Amino acid sequence: MEATIENVGFQTYSDYKESGVEWLGEIPLHWNMKRFKYLADYHKGKLPKKITSEWKEGLYPYMSMEYLRGGAANQWVLDMKIKNVEKGEILLLWDGSNSGEFIKSRQGVISSTVAHIKFFNIDKRYAWYYSFKIEQKLRNETIGMGIPHVDGGELNNTYVLIPSPNEQTAIADFLDKKTALIDKAIQIKQKQIALLQERRQILIQQAVTRGLNPNVPLKDSAVDWIGMIPEHWEVCRNSNIYSESKKPGNDSLKILSVSIHTGVSSEELSDEENIRGAIRIEDKSSYKLVEPNDITFNMMRAWQGGIGAVKVRGMVSPAYVVASPKCEINSEFFEFQYRTPEFIQQMDRFSKGITDFRKRLYWAEFKQLITVLPPYKEQLQIVGYINDITLMTKKITTLKEQEIEKLKEFKSTLINSAVTGKIKVAGV
Repeated sequence: MEATIENVGFQTYSDYKESGVEWLGEIPLHWNMKRFKYLADYHKGKLPKKITSEWKEGLYPYMSMEYLRGGAANQWVLDMKIKNVEKGEILLLWDGSNSGEFIKSRQGVISSTVAHIKFFNIDKRYAWYYSFKIEQKLRNETIGMGIPHVDGGELNNTYVLIPSPNEQTAIADFLDKKTALIDKAIQIKQKQIALLQERRQILIQQAVTRGLNPNVPLKDSAVDWIGMIPEHWEVCRNSNIYSESKKPGNDSLKILSVSIHTGVSSEELSDEENIRGAIRIEDKSSYKLVEPNDITFNMMRAWQGGIGAVKVRGMVSPAYVVASPKCEINSEFFEFQYRTPEFIQQMDRFSKGITDFRKRLYWAEFKQLITVLPPYKEQLQIVGYINDITLMTKKITTLKEQEIEKLKEFKSTLINSAVTGKIKVAGV
């Protein structure tokens, strides 16, 4: 076999043969091939008729996608006649955007969009790793114009490579060890990204409440969540800084939106990005004008951080509040302040509504919120400092994410090479 990116640095088998299957290529001479239907069964789940959000002893969790991917269980199945799947079983996502993906099971009940795969006469761990090879094929061949789904006939006729039992065990042992090391390296880099973001948030919090000069004299703000601030700064209510604006927009303006993650958009969302676009575009008569340096927020999402500074002229939904500056300020500074956890908690406390779903932050409450007000010149300096931190954090995060992608690609290549015999693992 010729040296390739898949087998460089590893041993290979002495003799190979053509598999006759394009997506498998050459395989070790002594390996066998069988179709999936002779080595495994699959049983699609059944959508439970009775699901509760209240846990009771003896109930099994319902395996939603969130739960399958490691989230907390929040639904339990009342119908105990539906089969429970044990932890560690192999599942196949049958319908939807992730159709064709194999995933390890947590204990619980699967729906009709998921199939339980049971391999027999083959090492279970080897079968799990080989499923990644099948996945590559299935995800390219899902069918359905609307919701893609797995073609059962295609799955049943998919070839599975069968090394000897000893080789299956050796391959599984090798991949267990190597993938664990790769996963650990990925987790370390993901933790580094999280720490970078956490550090950025701490620096922003310090900058918008303490300024950039660590030696400046401080005074008590008399507000618990703010604490000490530079003695030449002010603490005031938003009504001293902003007035509500209800100026109407017009059809020539972009419709802007506010994200709880990224603040106010500078471009209008397309119909594909905004599922309510068709309704929104039909009636613009009640939309509000926004100007650069305004602050705007979604009344229903402010308590989650849905607030930001406007950078371009446009208009926003009637469900938004627009606050226009009454004095010389830089609204980017106040966006950074308003999006700190402490200020978001303040907006949460002032929001009206019995439940989270019904919470609203109106202008009457927003104008009462307490804000830290430094001199205008310092606002600009702090915004520049935070933008520099953000840029540096983004650069490092991008590098870490690229490293993670390379590790994931290497993991995929390693699994693919081992289960197709492109490399010969130790112990074989």
